[in-house]
Amino acid sequence: VQLQASGGGLVQPGGSLTLACAASGSIFNINDMGWYRQAPGEQRELVALTSSDGSTRYANSVKGRFTISRDNAKNTVDLQMNSLKLEDTAAYYCYAVVRTSAWGPNSRYWGQGTLVTVSS
Repeated sequence: VQLQASGGGLVQPGGSLTLACAASGSIFNINDMGWYRQAPGEQRELVALTSSDGSTRYANSVKGRFTISRDNAKNTVDLQMNSLKLEDTAAYYCYAVVRTSAWGPNSRYWGQGTLVTVSS
């Protein structure tokens, strides 16, 4: 299973970016899917997560500014980021909990980081 993330870049404070992630490979189903981020010198933290039942969870720091959306048919998840702040600068990692067969276990997968830099 591979997670391919895209959409990072440089943006001014108050601007917007959309991150996209596509899962491919031997996928039976995907349970949780979402985004974490890691700033320099900091631990990786949850940004937003969506479960297979459609429920979502956001970090308090991004509530009201970021929106996660998922396409189960395409195995993709997007993160719309609005009103970006300097403190949103980080490497953003796509994350998924995937079952590769009907009887197999759920396993965690990570995409490569995509860098988001918020700077004036």
